[in-house]
Amino acid sequence: MAQTWLVVGLGNPGPQYELTRHNVGQMVVDLLADRRGEKFKTHKAGARVAEGWLRPGGAKIVLAKLNSFMNVSGGPVADLARFYHVDPAHIVIVHDELDIPFDSLRLKAGGGHGGHNGVRDVAQALGSPEFARVRVGIGRPAGRQDAADWVLSPFSAADRRALPVLLADAADAVELLIGEGLTAAQQRYHAPRD
Repeated sequence: MAQTWLVVGLGNPGPQYELTRHNVGQMVVDLLADRRGEKFKTHKAGARVAEGWLRPGGAKIVLAKLNSFMNVSGGPVADLARFYHVDPAHIVIVHDELDIPFDSLRLKAGGGHGGHNGVRDVAQALGSPEFARVRVGIGRPAGRQDAADWVLSPFSAADRRALPVLLADAADAVELLIGEGLTAAQQRYHAPRD
């Protein structure tokens, strides 16, 4: 039987947050579902899920967008992990990252939360930080804009033009991580862009 992976795109629920920087994780998961022709369905764990396969005969993947706010992501992730019998080593959390420049990705497994409240809550609820993260760079605001206001604001017009490529790269990185492992994905996506 193929290993099941749980891929969670962090974000906030509601149309007012849909296109904000904080919801870039959910945008990546939407793209992964679109690639598979899968639609999201309501799940009792307080999430919307779409189930599919990495590729025919490959790993099963459960894509999830939570109905809870970012800072309380842990409970629904833990509930989904129990429901689908997925251990932390087979969970991928896709989230925004202030400390990475826009249009860049970083991948890691385990370690600290780097001040990201959603990642912190997931680690606490799972009782382990040993899950993979695909960290999508949104950069820091220029000047004195508050970071909380920045993450909850929509992408600029210039960033929106570059966003489809960033989302595609992040979706590709998730697929590579699951299909070939973390090291292969890091080698591909941590390299400087041409």
